[in-house]
Amino acid sequence: MLQTDNSIRGKVMRELIARVASDNLIGRKLKSGELRKKMTEPEWRVPEFYNLRVIEEKNCRLELLECDIKNERLVLLQLHGGGYIGGMRNAYRSFAGLYSELGRGMSVLTVDYRVAPEHPYPAALEDAITGYNWLLQQGWQEHEIVVAGDSAGGGLALALCMYLKNQNRKLPAGLICMSPWTDMTQSGASYDFNYERDPLFGNTRDSLIYSRDYIQDEDPTNPYISPLYGNFSGFPPMLIQVGSYEMLLSDSELVAEKAKRAGCKVRLSVYEGMFHIFQMAMLMIPESKHAWQEIGRFLEIIEHHLPAEHLDEEDKEIESKFGEVEYE
Repeated sequence: MLQTDNSIRGKVMRELIARVASDNLIGRKLKSGELRKKMTEPEWRVPEFYNLRVIEEKNCRLELLECDIKNERLVLLQLHGGGYIGGMRNAYRSFAGLYSELGRGMSVLTVDYRVAPEHPYPAALEDAITGYNWLLQQGWQEHEIVVAGDSAGGGLALALCMYLKNQNRKLPAGLICMSPWTDMTQSGASYDFNYERDPLFGNTRDSLIYSRDYIQDEDPTNPYISPLYGNFSGFPPMLIQVGSYEMLLSDSELVAEKAKRAGCKVRLSVYEGMFHIFQMAMLMIPESKHAWQEIGRFLEIIEHHLPAEHLDEEDKEIESKFGEVEYE
């Protein structure tokens, strides 16, 4: 398990997040659609040398970000976060751009899946399957696909793999999970010991990520809803990143532990003092910069079919390839 020291910039960012969250939407009970309405954004500017193509499927929309000089050996399927109630946002389009850059120009397909309360479980999973199938229909092979997701999207990535396995289908080459939401029963110890210090969800257990809107009357231990309760045997290599201050910390730790017991290769990276999806800071704070460098290394391992043991390389080896990260 990798643990990194908390930088000064990281601490400042955490405090800023806590102040904004206390006056904003997080942790409050919202009327149907209120979160999406308050997060209206301007049109996203497509980076130079890239094209963004929108594919309208029957129940969802797909966004394909392609580089002019493509990496034809790897493609990434991104499942965004948002607690299953928040739709596609510009932040995830920026994620797609950075994923592509780290993957040497690989294409990134992001699924703008249906969300609750209008579309509860299993709508999001069905749309994730649609995205995966679309890539296969374009000629990509399973061993060329990496599935990535943050928060609810991280849990959805795991649920997608469980569905594929249960259908006796081939699994993707790898999984990237940022602070995955894997346990809607909230059984982990971090829901208690991080209750007051989580800058996003602290002191809001009753409305944490609005799980009721998504699961409604379903069993919260259904592995397609809470992947923690599923079987991880046969899963591809996984990179799991999480902040030590998150109420969802246990969701990552318990999944990593269970997957390792099932024989999976897992790299669990716990970033000291970090908050939920701190990677949204992109390259502004050392912890986020390091996390993205780690993702780049993982993509390289998958693309070149390096032995899975490379996931256990020390921090210094990762930094030596992508440039040393300086902590304040």
